[in-house]
Amino acid sequence: MNRLSCYVRARLQRRLFLWFGVAILLSGVAFSIVMLLVSAPGGPAWAREMSRARAFLGARFGEVWHDDRAREALARAIADDLDVSVTLRDPSGAALQAFGHGCGRRAWTLDAPAMREGHRLGVVSICAERTRTGGPLRWLAPLVAAGMILWALSGTVARRLSRPLEELARVAGEIGRGNYGARARMGRHVHGEAVVLSMAMNEMAARIERQMSDQRELLAAVSHELRTPLARIRLLTELTRDGVSVQKNLDELDREVFEIDALVGDLLAQSRLDFTALAKERLDPVETGLRALERAGIGAEALVVEGKPEPVLADPTLFARALANLLDNAKKHGGGVVALRITAATDAVAFEVEDAGRGLEPGEEKRIFEPFYRRPDEKAREQGSLGLGLSLVSRIAEAHGGRARAANREEGGARIGLELPVAPRQTA
Repeated sequence: MNRLSCYVRARLQRRLFLWFGVAILLSGVAFSIVMLLVSAPGGPAWAREMSRARAFLGARFGEVWHDDRAREALARAIADDLDVSVTLRDPSGAALQAFGHGCGRRAWTLDAPAMREGHRLGVVSICAERTRTGGPLRWLAPLVAAGMILWALSGTVARRLSRPLEELARVAGEIGRGNYGARARMGRHVHGEAVVLSMAMNEMAARIERQMSDQRELLAAVSHELRTPLARIRLLTELTRDGVSVQKNLDELDREVFEIDALVGDLLAQSRLDFTALAKERLDPVETGLRALERAGIGAEALVVEGKPEPVLADPTLFARALANLLDNAKKHGGGVVALRITAATDAVAFEVEDAGRGLEPGEEKRIFEPFYRRPDEKAREQGSLGLGLSLVSRIAEAHGGRARAANREEGGARIGLELPVAPRQTA
C-alpha cells in the first residue's frame, strides 16, 4: 500500500463523516420501520384502535337498533361529523340504509356488529377514503431533511475532531524528515487533550532541536579542539625522534595526552547523562572530596568541612568528574585552588571550590554554566578551554536532583560548586 492509498484509507475526517452518515441513516430506517409498524393499517396500534371503535359502534347502535328514527339520526350524525360512509345491514347482510358519499377502492372499511344482550341485531359498515395527502411522506420528508442537516453538521464535527490529529501527524512527519523547527499550530477553538498533546509534541520537538544543535556544535568544537593537541603531539614526536629536548618533549606529550583524556572524559560523562545511565551509590562527602583533591594533585589541607555532612546518593564516576572539573576550572581560570569547601545543610550538602582569581563579572554567575561559554579575553582563549566543564557540572547536579551555583568571595576570587540532596536514611 503506497502513501497515497494509506492517506485515502486512513483519513480520519472522511471516516468520521461516513460513519456519522451511516449512523444517521440507520437511525432513520429504524424510526421509519417503527412508525410503519405502529401507525400503518394492520399494525398493532391500528388493530387496537379498530377493535375499540368496533365495540363502541356495536354498543351504540345496539341501543337504538329497533328505533328507526334514533338509528337513522345516529348513522347520519356519524357520516356527517366524521366524513365517512355508514351502511346499516340486517343480520343476513342485506343493506337497510346508507348514509354518506360512498367509498372507492382506496377506502378502508370497518364492520361493527350491533349487539344487545348478547344478540346480534345487524351490522354497521363504515368506510372512509384515504384522503390525507402525502401518506407516509408527511413524516418521512421531515425525517430526511433532519438527517441531511445532522449529516452536514457532522462534517464540521468530524473536521474539528480530526484536524488536531492531522496537524500532529504533519509535525511528526516533518521531524522525521529532519525539520526539527516544525511546530504544531492548533486553532483557538481547539481545547482539551488535543492542546495538551500538541504542547507535549512542541516541547519534544524543541528538546530534539536543541539537543541536535548542541550535538552539532559540540562535534564542531571537539573536532577543532582535537586538531591543536594532535598537531602538537605530531610535532613533539618528530622532535623526540631527532633527539631534541627529549625529556621536555615527553613532558609536553604527557600534558597533551592529559588534555585529550580530560576532553574524552567530559564527552563520555555527557553521553551518560544523555542516556540517563546513572548508577547511584551512597557516598561519603569528606572521603569523596579527599579523593578528588588527590587526583588533582592538591594537598588534603585544601579541604574545609563545615558541619557534619551526611552521605549523598550519586553516581561515583559522574560525581568525581564534576569535582574534577571544578578543581580544573579553578586551576586554569581562577588563579589556583584555595580550598574545597564541603558544607552541611539541613537536607543537602554543598561542594564548592574557592579560587584566587579575579572573580566573576556581573551576570556570569549563570552564564558560566552554559555550554561552550568562554570568557572573551585573550588569556581565557589561550588556555584552550572548550567550555564544557562547568556546563557538565550543572547537568550532573540536575541529574542528581541538585543544582550548581557560583558567587564571588569577599576575600577575592570566586566560589563555584554544586549542591546535592542527602541520601535517604537507611532503615534497619
